[in-house]
Amino acid sequence: MLLPIAGTVQAQDADAGKGVFRKCMACHDAEKGVNKLGPTLKGVVGRTAGTDAGFNYSAAMKAAGAGGLVWDEQNLSAYLADPKAKVAGNRMAFPGLKNPQQIKDVIAYLKSVSG
Repeated sequence: MLLPIAGTVQAQDADAGKGVFRKCMACHDAEKGVNKLGPTLKGVVGRTAGTDAGFNYSAAMKAAGAGGLVWDEQNLSAYLADPKAKVAGNRMAFPGLKNPQQIKDVIAYLKSVSG
């Protein structure tokens, strides 16, 4: 039996990601498709940035989408790690997740509610 090496990133875990997503719930919904202070993240995986109907995105997020930014795993990983670096000028106040495993798990959760 192989044991994980301390500090390595394991496979994605949607259940763990749902727990991490609690940090996001003050501003985002992912299950009901309801916009809050931030847009709903239900269906975000595969969506073009700044395009969910019914939410007033920042000019920066709309421009990112117009420039071709699609929320795939790679782009979500970069955004979740450092939102201001990925989309400069966006309005999200959250500084990002610093734990790579939490990022992978949140993406797994978002994928589970994006289908």
